[in-house]
Amino acid sequence: MFLLTWQFLSFFFLIYMPLLYFLHSFLSKFRQVSGDHGPTTYPIIGCLISFYKNRSRLLDWYTQHLSESPTSTIVVDRLGARRTIVTANPENVEYMLKTNFNNFPKGKPFTDILGDFLGYGIFNVDGELWHTQRKLASREFTAKSLREFFMITLEEEVENGLLPVLESLAAREEVVDLQELLRRLAFNMICKVSLGTQRCSLDPSLPPPPLAEAFDMASDISARRAAAPLFVVWKIKRWLGIGSEKRLKDAVEELHQYVGEIIADREQMIEQRGENDGEDFLSRLLLAGHGEKVIRDMVISFIMAGRDTTSAAMTWLFWLLSCYPGIEEETVKETNFMLKSRLDYDSLKELKLLKACLCESMRLYPPVVWDSKHALVDDMLPDNTRVRAGDRVTYFPYGMGRMEALWGKDWREFRPDRWFHEAGKKRSMKKVCSFKFPIFQAGPRVCLGKEMAFIQMKYVVSSILRRFEIRPVSSDKPVYVPRLTAHMAGGFKVVVRKRTEDKYV
Repeated sequence: MFLLTWQFLSFFFLIYMPLLYFLHSFLSKFRQVSGDHGPTTYPIIGCLISFYKNRSRLLDWYTQHLSESPTSTIVVDRLGARRTIVTANPENVEYMLKTNFNNFPKGKPFTDILGDFLGYGIFNVDGELWHTQRKLASREFTAKSLREFFMITLEEEVENGLLPVLESLAAREEVVDLQELLRRLAFNMICKVSLGTQRCSLDPSLPPPPLAEAFDMASDISARRAAAPLFVVWKIKRWLGIGSEKRLKDAVEELHQYVGEIIADREQMIEQRGENDGEDFLSRLLLAGHGEKVIRDMVISFIMAGRDTTSAAMTWLFWLLSCYPGIEEETVKETNFMLKSRLDYDSLKELKLLKACLCESMRLYPPVVWDSKHALVDDMLPDNTRVRAGDRVTYFPYGMGRMEALWGKDWREFRPDRWFHEAGKKRSMKKVCSFKFPIFQAGPRVCLGKEMAFIQMKYVVSSILRRFEIRPVSSDKPVYVPRLTAHMAGGFKVVVRKRTEDKYV
Protein backbone atom coordinates (compact mmCIF):
# COMPACT_ATOMS: atom_id res chain seq x y z
CA MET A 1 0.00 0.00 0.00
CA PHE A 2 2.76 2.43 0.99
CA LEU A 3 4.74 1.66 -2.20
CA LEU A 4 1.70 2.19 -4.39
CA THR A 5 0.93 5.53 -2.72
CA TRP A 6 4.52 6.68 -3.11
CA GLN A 7 4.47 5.71 -6.80
CA PHE A 8 1.25 7.68 -7.22
CA LEU A 9 2.80 10.78 -5.65
CA SER A 10 5.90 10.48 -7.83
CA PHE A 11 3.71 10.19 -10.93
CA PHE A 12 1.63 13.16 -9.78
CA PHE A 13 4.67 15.43 -9.47
CA LEU A 14 6.09 14.13 -12.76
CA ILE A 15 3.07 15.37 -14.67
CA TYR A 16 2.27 18.35 -12.37
CA MET A 17 4.32 21.08 -14.04
CA PRO A 18 3.80 19.94 -17.65
CA LEU A 19 0.07 19.93 -16.93
CA LEU A 20 0.22 23.45 -15.52
CA TYR A 21 2.07 24.75 -18.57
CA PHE A 22 -0.41 23.02 -20.86
CA LEU A 23 -3.24 24.73 -18.99
CA HIS A 24 -1.29 28.00 -19.19
CA SER A 25 -1.05 27.74 -22.99
CA PHE A 26 -4.62 26.61 -23.43
CA LEU A 27 -6.15 29.23 -21.16
CA SER A 28 -3.88 32.15 -22.07
CA LYS A 29 -6.47 33.60 -24.40
CA PHE A 30 -8.85 33.76 -21.45
CA ARG A 31 -6.43 35.38 -19.04
CA GLN A 32 -7.44 38.43 -17.12
CA VAL A 33 -5.79 40.74 -14.65
CA SER A 34 -7.44 40.81 -11.26
CA GLY A 35 -9.75 43.77 -10.86
CA ASP A 36 -7.95 44.44 -7.58
CA HIS A 37 -4.61 44.91 -9.38
CA GLY A 38 -3.37 41.50 -8.35
CA PRO A 39 -1.40 39.02 -10.46
CA THR A 40 -2.61 37.80 -13.82
CA THR A 41 -5.19 35.06 -13.34
CA TYR A 42 -6.76 32.35 -15.49
CA PRO A 43 -9.93 30.32 -15.24
CA ILE A 44 -9.68 27.28 -12.98
CA ILE A 45 -5.99 27.65 -11.98
CA GLY A 46 -6.11 31.35 -11.03
CA CYS A 47 -2.61 32.80 -10.57
CA LEU A 48 -0.96 29.44 -9.81
CA ILE A 49 1.50 29.73 -12.73
CA SER A 50 2.73 33.16 -11.65
CA PHE A 51 2.83 32.08 -8.01
CA TYR A 52 4.94 29.03 -8.87
CA LYS A 53 7.30 31.01 -11.13
CA ASN A 54 7.88 33.57 -8.36
CA ARG A 55 8.01 31.11 -5.46
CA SER A 56 11.65 32.04 -4.74
CA ARG A 57 10.83 35.77 -4.56
CA LEU A 58 7.28 35.83 -3.20
CA LEU A 59 7.92 38.80 -0.89
CA ASP A 60 8.98 41.07 -3.74
CA TRP A 61 6.25 39.63 -5.99
CA TYR A 62 3.56 40.58 -3.46
CA THR A 63 5.20 43.95 -2.78
CA GLN A 64 5.32 44.83 -6.47
CA HIS A 65 1.63 44.11 -6.96
CA LEU A 66 0.69 46.00 -3.79
CA SER A 67 2.71 49.06 -4.85
CA GLU A 68 0.88 49.07 -8.19
CA SER A 69 -2.56 48.83 -6.58
CA PRO A 70 -4.30 52.18 -5.89
CA THR A 71 -5.65 50.73 -2.64
CA SER A 72 -2.46 48.85 -1.63
CA THR A 73 -4.60 45.71 -1.57
CA ILE A 74 -4.68 42.73 -3.93
CA VAL A 75 -6.70 39.54 -4.26
CA VAL A 76 -4.78 36.33 -4.87
CA ASP A 77 -6.85 33.42 -6.14
CA ARG A 78 -5.05 30.21 -7.13
CA LEU A 79 -5.86 26.55 -7.54
CA GLY A 80 -5.23 24.53 -4.41
CA ALA A 81 -5.37 27.45 -1.96
CA ARG A 82 -7.95 29.56 -0.21
CA ARG A 83 -8.85 32.93 -1.75
CA THR A 84 -6.45 35.40 -0.15
CA ILE A 85 -6.63 39.16 0.27
CA VAL A 86 -3.22 40.73 0.89
CA THR A 87 -3.10 44.31 2.13
CA ALA A 88 -0.56 46.99 2.96
CA ASN A 89 -3.28 49.55 3.69
CA PRO A 90 -3.20 50.80 7.32
CA GLU A 91 -6.97 51.42 7.33
CA ASN A 92 -7.59 47.79 6.38
CA VAL A 93 -5.11 46.62 8.99
CA GLU A 94 -6.90 48.62 11.68
CA TYR A 95 -10.25 47.27 10.55
CA MET A 96 -9.21 43.62 10.80
CA LEU A 97 -7.06 43.93 13.94
CA LYS A 98 -9.29 46.29 15.91
CA THR A 99 -12.50 47.73 14.45
CA ASN A 100 -14.04 44.41 13.42
CA PHE A 101 -11.68 42.17 15.37
CA ASN A 102 -14.30 39.50 16.06
CA ASN A 103 -14.82 38.77 12.35
CA PHE A 104 -11.12 38.07 11.76
CA PRO A 105 -9.87 35.29 14.03
CA LYS A 106 -6.84 33.27 13.07
CA GLY A 107 -9.23 30.55 11.94
CA LYS A 108 -8.97 26.81 11.50
CA PRO A 109 -6.88 26.91 8.27
CA PHE A 110 -4.18 28.83 10.14
CA THR A 111 -4.30 26.74 13.30
CA ASP A 112 -4.16 23.55 11.20
CA ILE A 113 -0.86 24.65 9.66
CA LEU A 114 0.78 25.40 13.01
CA GLY A 115 -1.21 22.99 15.14
CA ASP A 116 1.38 20.20 15.23
CA PHE A 117 4.06 22.67 16.36
CA LEU A 118 2.27 25.22 18.55
CA GLY A 119 -0.72 23.14 19.59
CA TYR A 120 -3.07 25.17 21.78
CA GLY A 121 -0.52 27.86 22.61
CA ILE A 122 -1.53 31.52 22.74
CA PHE A 123 -0.38 32.30 19.19
CA ASN A 124 -2.45 29.52 17.66
CA VAL A 125 -5.87 29.77 19.32
CA ASP A 126 -8.95 31.98 19.24
CA GLY A 127 -11.93 32.64 21.47
CA GLU A 128 -12.12 31.82 25.15
CA LEU A 129 -8.90 29.81 25.21
CA TRP A 130 -7.02 32.78 23.77
CA HIS A 131 -8.65 35.19 26.27
CA THR A 132 -7.68 32.95 29.18
CA GLN A 133 -4.06 32.62 28.08
CA ARG A 134 -3.83 36.31 27.24
CA LYS A 135 -5.00 37.28 30.72
CA LEU A 136 -2.55 34.90 32.33
CA ALA A 137 0.37 36.00 30.14
CA SER A 138 -0.31 39.72 30.71
CA ARG A 139 0.84 39.35 34.33
CA GLU A 140 4.33 38.57 33.06
CA PHE A 141 4.76 41.97 31.40
CA THR A 142 4.06 44.47 34.17
CA ALA A 143 6.55 47.27 34.89
CA LYS A 144 7.71 45.29 37.92
CA SER A 145 8.34 42.20 35.77
CA LEU A 146 10.28 44.27 33.23
CA ARG A 147 12.58 45.67 35.92
CA GLU A 148 13.12 42.22 37.42
CA PHE A 149 13.82 40.81 33.96
CA PHE A 150 16.36 43.57 33.37
CA MET A 151 18.07 43.30 36.75
CA ILE A 152 18.35 39.51 36.83
CA THR A 153 18.30 37.92 33.40
CA LEU A 154 19.80 40.58 31.13
CA GLU A 155 22.67 41.50 33.39
CA GLU A 156 23.62 37.92 34.03
CA GLU A 157 23.37 36.66 30.46
CA VAL A 158 25.05 39.64 28.79
CA GLU A 159 27.71 40.59 31.32
CA ASN A 160 28.68 37.05 32.30
CA GLY A 161 27.92 35.26 29.06
CA LEU A 162 27.90 37.31 25.86
CA LEU A 163 30.59 39.92 26.52
CA PRO A 164 33.31 37.45 27.62
CA VAL A 165 32.66 35.44 24.43
CA LEU A 166 33.02 38.58 22.30
CA GLU A 167 36.21 39.52 24.18
CA SER A 168 37.66 36.12 23.34
CA LEU A 169 36.62 36.36 19.68
CA ALA A 170 38.16 39.83 19.38
CA ALA A 171 41.43 38.67 20.93
CA ARG A 172 41.69 35.76 18.48
CA GLU A 173 40.36 37.79 15.52
CA GLU A 174 38.05 34.86 14.84
CA VAL A 175 35.09 34.92 12.46
CA VAL A 176 31.77 34.19 14.13
CA ASP A 177 28.15 33.86 13.03
CA LEU A 178 26.62 36.77 14.93
CA GLN A 179 23.09 35.69 14.05
CA GLU A 180 23.62 32.29 15.70
CA LEU A 181 25.29 33.88 18.73
CA LEU A 182 22.38 36.29 19.23
CA ARG A 183 19.86 33.47 18.77
CA ARG A 184 21.57 31.43 21.47
CA LEU A 185 21.59 34.45 23.77
CA ALA A 186 17.88 35.14 23.17
CA PHE A 187 17.14 31.43 23.59
CA ASN A 188 18.86 31.42 26.98
CA MET A 189 17.02 34.50 28.15
CA ILE A 190 13.55 33.33 27.14
CA CYS A 191 14.22 29.84 28.58
CA LYS A 192 15.29 31.41 31.86
CA VAL A 193 12.21 33.63 32.01
CA SER A 194 9.71 30.98 30.89
CA LEU A 195 11.28 27.74 32.16
CA GLY A 196 13.59 28.97 34.89
CA THR A 197 16.50 27.13 33.27
CA GLN A 198 19.35 27.83 30.84
CA ARG A 199 19.55 25.54 27.84
CA CYS A 200 22.32 26.76 25.52
CA SER A 201 26.06 27.49 25.54
CA LEU A 202 27.22 30.70 23.89
CA ASP A 203 30.54 29.13 22.94
CA PRO A 204 30.45 29.20 19.11
CA SER A 205 32.72 26.16 18.94
CA LEU A 206 29.96 24.04 20.50
CA PRO A 207 26.91 22.87 18.52
CA PRO A 208 23.47 24.23 19.41
CA PRO A 209 21.53 22.03 21.84
CA PRO A 210 19.00 19.50 20.51
CA LEU A 211 16.13 21.60 21.86
CA ALA A 212 17.16 24.60 19.73
CA GLU A 213 17.64 22.42 16.65
CA ALA A 214 14.20 20.89 17.16
CA PHE A 215 12.70 24.40 17.32
CA ASP A 216 14.43 25.32 14.05
CA MET A 217 13.20 22.19 12.30
CA ALA A 218 9.61 22.54 13.49
CA SER A 219 9.47 26.26 12.67
CA ASP A 220 10.96 25.84 9.19
CA ILE A 221 8.70 23.00 8.09
CA SER A 222 5.57 24.63 9.53
CA ALA A 223 6.36 27.79 7.56
CA ARG A 224 6.86 25.80 4.36
CA ARG A 225 3.38 24.36 4.81
CA ALA A 226 1.92 27.86 4.57
CA ALA A 227 3.90 28.68 1.40
CA ALA A 228 3.21 25.39 -0.41
CA PRO A 229 1.68 25.87 -3.90
CA LEU A 230 -0.79 23.06 -3.12
CA PHE A 231 -1.77 22.48 0.51
CA VAL A 232 -2.89 18.94 -0.22
CA VAL A 233 0.74 17.91 -0.73
CA TRP A 234 1.86 18.42 2.88
CA LYS A 235 -1.35 16.88 4.17
CA ILE A 236 -0.74 13.72 2.14
CA LYS A 237 2.87 13.60 3.34
CA ARG A 238 1.68 13.95 6.94
CA TRP A 239 -0.87 11.17 6.47
CA LEU A 240 1.86 8.91 5.05
CA GLY A 241 4.44 10.02 7.62
CA ILE A 242 7.15 10.72 5.02
CA GLY A 243 9.65 13.43 4.08
CA SER A 244 9.44 16.80 5.76
CA GLU A 245 6.30 15.83 7.67
CA LYS A 246 8.16 12.91 9.25
CA ARG A 247 10.96 15.29 10.29
CA LEU A 248 8.37 17.70 11.71
CA LYS A 249 6.76 14.93 13.73
CA ASP A 250 10.13 13.86 15.14
CA ALA A 251 11.08 17.46 16.02
CA VAL A 252 7.77 18.10 17.78
CA GLU A 253 8.07 14.85 19.74
CA GLU A 254 11.54 15.95 20.86
CA LEU A 255 10.18 19.34 21.95
CA HIS A 256 7.35 17.73 23.86
CA GLN A 257 9.75 15.36 25.59
CA TYR A 258 12.15 18.14 26.65
CA VAL A 259 9.46 20.50 27.88
CA GLY A 260 7.47 17.65 29.45
CA GLU A 261 10.47 16.56 31.50
CA ILE A 262 11.03 20.11 32.70
CA ILE A 263 7.35 20.43 33.66
CA ALA A 264 7.50 17.16 35.61
CA ASP A 265 10.67 18.22 37.44
CA ARG A 266 9.14 21.60 38.28
CA GLU A 267 5.96 20.01 39.61
CA GLN A 268 8.05 17.83 41.89
CA MET A 269 10.10 20.83 43.04
CA ILE A 270 6.97 22.83 43.84
CA GLU A 271 5.55 19.93 45.85
CA GLN A 272 8.75 19.74 47.85
CA ARG A 273 9.12 23.48 48.43
CA GLY A 274 5.47 24.38 48.78
CA GLU A 275 3.34 26.87 46.86
CA ASN A 276 5.51 29.91 47.49
CA ASP A 277 7.82 29.00 44.63
CA GLY A 278 6.83 30.94 41.50
CA GLU A 279 9.81 32.85 40.18
CA ASP A 280 9.34 31.91 36.51
CA PHE A 281 6.44 31.66 34.08
CA LEU A 282 6.31 27.84 34.17
CA SER A 283 6.03 27.75 37.96
CA ARG A 284 3.23 30.30 37.95
CA LEU A 285 1.33 28.31 35.30
CA LEU A 286 1.62 25.17 37.41
CA LEU A 287 0.58 26.95 40.58
CA ALA A 288 -2.47 28.32 38.75
CA GLY A 289 -3.59 24.75 38.11
CA HIS A 290 -3.49 24.64 34.30
CA GLY A 291 -3.28 21.33 32.45
CA GLU A 292 0.02 19.94 31.24
CA LYS A 293 -0.79 20.24 27.51
CA VAL A 294 -1.89 23.86 27.80
CA ILE A 295 1.23 24.70 29.82
CA ARG A 296 3.48 22.86 27.38
CA ASP A 297 2.00 24.63 24.34
CA MET A 298 2.13 28.05 25.99
CA VAL A 299 5.79 27.59 26.93
CA ILE A 300 6.70 26.44 23.40
CA SER A 301 4.94 29.50 21.92
CA PHE A 302 6.78 31.84 24.30
CA ILE A 303 10.17 30.33 23.50
CA MET A 304 9.57 30.53 19.74
CA ALA A 305 8.49 34.17 19.88
CA GLY A 306 11.08 35.33 22.39
CA ARG A 307 14.01 33.65 20.72
CA ASP A 308 13.75 34.39 17.01
CA THR A 309 12.11 37.81 16.81
CA THR A 310 14.59 39.86 18.86
CA SER A 311 17.67 38.04 17.55
CA ALA A 312 16.52 38.63 13.95
CA ALA A 313 15.92 42.33 14.56
CA MET A 314 19.35 42.78 16.18
CA THR A 315 21.13 40.83 13.43
CA TRP A 316 19.76 43.05 10.69
CA LEU A 317 20.48 46.18 12.72
CA PHE A 318 24.17 45.30 13.09
CA TRP A 319 24.40 44.73 9.34
CA LEU A 320 22.69 48.06 8.58
CA LEU A 321 24.93 49.95 11.01
CA SER A 322 27.99 48.48 9.26
CA CYS A 323 26.62 49.97 6.02
CA TYR A 324 26.02 53.39 7.61
CA PRO A 325 29.10 54.22 9.73
CA GLY A 326 27.88 57.77 10.42
CA ILE A 327 24.70 56.49 12.05
CA GLU A 328 26.71 53.90 13.98
CA GLU A 329 28.97 56.66 15.31
CA GLU A 330 26.00 58.73 16.47
CA THR A 331 24.44 55.68 18.13
CA VAL A 332 27.65 54.88 20.02
CA LYS A 333 27.90 58.50 21.17
CA GLU A 334 24.33 58.34 22.48
CA THR A 335 24.95 55.13 24.43
CA ASN A 336 28.18 56.49 25.94
CA PHE A 337 26.51 59.74 26.95
CA MET A 338 23.24 58.32 28.29
CA LEU A 339 24.51 55.20 30.00
CA LYS A 340 27.69 56.60 31.57
CA SER A 341 29.40 53.76 33.40
CA ARG A 342 26.41 51.49 34.05
CA LEU A 343 23.27 50.39 32.26
CA ASP A 344 20.01 50.66 34.17
CA TYR A 345 16.36 50.34 33.28
CA ASP A 346 15.55 54.07 33.25
CA SER A 347 18.59 55.16 31.23
CA LEU A 348 17.89 52.48 28.61
CA LYS A 349 14.47 53.99 27.98
CA GLU A 350 16.20 57.27 27.06
CA LEU A 351 18.14 55.72 24.15
CA LYS A 352 15.93 57.32 21.53
CA LEU A 353 18.29 57.09 18.57
CA LEU A 354 18.92 53.41 19.26
CA LYS A 355 15.17 52.78 19.42
CA ALA A 356 14.74 54.66 16.13
CA CYS A 357 17.48 52.49 14.59
CA LEU A 358 15.69 49.36 15.76
CA CYS A 359 12.36 50.56 14.38
CA GLU A 360 13.95 51.47 11.06
CA SER A 361 15.66 48.09 10.87
CA MET A 362 12.39 46.28 11.58
CA ARG A 363 10.59 48.44 9.00
CA LEU A 364 12.93 47.14 6.30
CA TYR A 365 13.44 43.63 7.71
CA PRO A 366 10.50 42.76 9.98
CA PRO A 367 10.98 39.68 12.19
CA VAL A 368 7.49 38.51 11.16
CA VAL A 369 6.82 38.98 7.46
CA TRP A 370 3.05 38.65 7.42
CA ASP A 371 0.10 37.57 9.53
CA SER A 372 -3.18 36.09 8.38
CA LYS A 373 -6.73 35.94 9.68
CA HIS A 374 -9.81 34.19 8.25
CA ALA A 375 -13.13 35.95 7.84
CA LEU A 376 -16.10 34.41 9.66
CA VAL A 377 -18.75 36.14 7.53
CA ASP A 378 -18.89 38.28 4.38
CA ASP A 379 -17.41 41.71 4.96
CA MET A 380 -16.11 44.84 3.28
CA LEU A 381 -12.72 46.41 4.03
CA PRO A 382 -12.45 50.21 4.29
CA ASP A 383 -10.93 50.41 0.78
CA ASN A 384 -14.07 48.63 -0.58
CA THR A 385 -12.38 45.28 -1.10
CA ARG A 386 -15.04 42.59 -0.74
CA VAL A 387 -14.29 39.78 1.72
CA ARG A 388 -16.09 36.46 1.53
CA ALA A 389 -16.69 34.19 4.49
CA GLY A 390 -13.67 31.90 4.78
CA ASP A 391 -11.28 34.21 2.90
CA ARG A 392 -7.76 34.46 4.19
CA VAL A 393 -6.98 38.12 4.90
CA THR A 394 -3.28 38.91 5.29
CA TYR A 395 -1.56 42.09 6.37
CA PHE A 396 1.99 42.34 5.15
CA PRO A 397 4.57 44.25 7.27
CA TYR A 398 7.40 43.53 4.81
CA GLY A 399 5.47 45.14 1.97
CA MET A 400 4.16 47.95 4.16
CA GLY A 401 7.72 48.99 4.97
CA ARG A 402 8.33 49.37 1.23
CA MET A 403 5.30 51.46 0.31
CA GLU A 404 6.23 54.89 -1.01
CA ALA A 405 2.78 56.13 0.01
CA LEU A 406 3.60 55.35 3.66
CA TRP A 407 7.31 56.15 3.94
CA GLY A 408 8.18 58.43 1.03
CA LYS A 409 10.44 58.04 -1.99
CA ASP A 410 13.43 57.31 0.24
CA TRP A 411 11.85 54.18 1.74
CA ARG A 412 14.85 52.12 0.57
CA GLU A 413 17.21 54.10 2.80
CA PHE A 414 18.06 53.25 6.39
CA ARG A 415 17.17 56.62 7.90
CA PRO A 416 16.41 56.62 11.66
CA ASP A 417 15.68 60.37 11.46
CA ARG A 418 12.30 59.57 9.92
CA TRP A 419 11.18 58.47 13.41
CA PHE A 420 11.76 61.94 14.94
CA HIS A 421 9.74 65.12 14.76
CA GLU A 422 12.77 67.30 14.18
CA ALA A 423 16.53 67.21 14.26
CA GLY A 424 18.64 68.46 17.16
CA LYS A 425 19.44 67.48 20.72
CA LYS A 426 15.89 67.96 22.00
CA ARG A 427 14.21 65.99 19.25
CA SER A 428 11.35 63.73 20.26
CA MET A 429 10.21 60.50 18.68
CA LYS A 430 7.05 60.36 16.61
CA LYS A 431 4.17 58.22 17.75
CA VAL A 432 3.83 56.19 14.58
CA CYS A 433 0.44 54.51 14.11
CA SER A 434 0.70 50.83 15.02
CA PHE A 435 -1.48 49.98 12.01
CA LYS A 436 1.06 51.63 9.71
CA PHE A 437 3.89 49.80 11.49
CA PRO A 438 2.29 46.55 12.74
CA ILE A 439 5.55 44.85 13.70
CA PHE A 440 4.12 43.94 17.10
CA GLN A 441 0.57 43.47 15.77
CA ALA A 442 -2.05 45.90 17.10
CA GLY A 443 -5.49 45.98 18.66
CA PRO A 444 -6.57 43.29 21.17
CA ARG A 445 -3.77 40.92 20.06
CA VAL A 446 -0.96 43.48 20.28
CA CYS A 447 2.26 41.83 21.46
CA LEU A 448 2.41 41.77 25.26
CA GLY A 449 6.19 41.53 25.16
CA LYS A 450 6.78 44.68 23.09
CA GLU A 451 8.40 46.73 25.86
CA MET A 452 10.39 43.76 27.10
CA ALA A 453 11.67 43.19 23.56
CA PHE A 454 12.84 46.80 23.24
CA ILE A 455 14.54 46.73 26.64
CA GLN A 456 16.28 43.48 25.75
CA MET A 457 17.43 44.69 22.32
CA LYS A 458 18.61 48.04 23.67
CA TYR A 459 20.60 46.37 26.43
CA VAL A 460 22.27 43.86 24.13
CA VAL A 461 22.98 46.24 21.24
CA SER A 462 24.28 49.07 23.45
CA SER A 463 26.46 46.65 25.43
CA ILE A 464 28.07 45.43 22.21
CA LEU A 465 28.38 48.82 20.48
CA ARG A 466 30.12 50.47 23.45
CA ARG A 467 32.88 47.85 23.48
CA PHE A 468 33.15 46.32 20.02
CA GLU A 469 33.05 47.02 16.30
CA ILE A 470 31.10 44.45 14.29
CA ARG A 471 32.32 44.12 10.71
CA PRO A 472 30.84 41.73 8.11
CA VAL A 473 33.26 39.35 6.42
CA SER A 474 31.44 39.62 3.08
CA SER A 475 30.46 42.77 1.22
CA ASP A 476 27.50 40.99 -0.41
CA LYS A 477 24.01 42.00 0.60
CA PRO A 478 22.50 39.35 2.90
CA VAL A 479 19.45 37.39 1.79
CA TYR A 480 16.27 37.84 3.83
CA VAL A 481 14.53 34.50 4.39
CA PRO A 482 10.88 34.50 5.51
CA ARG A 483 9.77 31.68 7.79
CA LEU A 484 7.54 31.85 10.87
CA THR A 485 10.15 34.41 11.91
CA ALA A 486 12.55 35.76 9.30
CA HIS A 487 16.30 35.32 9.36
CA MET A 488 19.47 35.99 7.37
CA ALA A 489 20.29 33.16 4.96
CA GLY A 490 23.55 31.43 5.84
CA GLY A 491 23.98 33.43 9.03
CA PHE A 492 25.85 36.71 9.55
CA LYS A 493 29.59 36.09 9.50
CA VAL A 494 31.49 38.93 11.18
CA VAL A 495 34.82 39.87 12.73
CA VAL A 496 34.66 41.38 16.21
CA ARG A 497 37.15 44.11 17.13
CA LYS A 498 37.65 46.00 20.38
CA ARG A 499 36.45 49.58 20.05
CA THR A 500 38.91 52.31 20.92
CA GLU A 501 37.72 53.66 24.27
CA ASP A 502 37.88 57.35 23.43
CA LYS A 503 36.81 57.08 19.78
CA TYR A 504 33.21 58.20 20.22
CA VAL A 505 33.30 59.84 23.64
